[in-house]
Amino acid sequence: MSASTTSRYLGVQGRGTIALPVDVRRRLHLDEPGAQVEMTERDDGVIELRAALPIPADQRWFWTDRWQEREREVDEHVAAGRVTRHESTEDFLNHLEELEAE
Repeated sequence: MSASTTSRYLGVQGRGTIALPVDVRRRLHLDEPGAQVEMTERDDGVIELRAALPIPADQRWFWTDRWQEREREVDEHVAAGRVTRHESTEDFLNHLEELEAE
């Protein structure tokens, strides 16, 4: 799989500010709080910009309100001692069968 390349010209404003196009900001999630851009200046004069998100895109599901709500519920169960530990997979499966039979 090869990465596609798109070139655009961006104006550099008085204080060195560069505005990224809206479609790029949205696609790379740079319009979200805490998003940053990593800049690398190469010896050959090329400036590379990379999206640097506070939460990697492939882990965003974990930080959704719904998932975090469920995480808090689990924490409450653990704190209250409402957990069961099993020594083996077989013990765990037997426990599930017992629960199903109830």
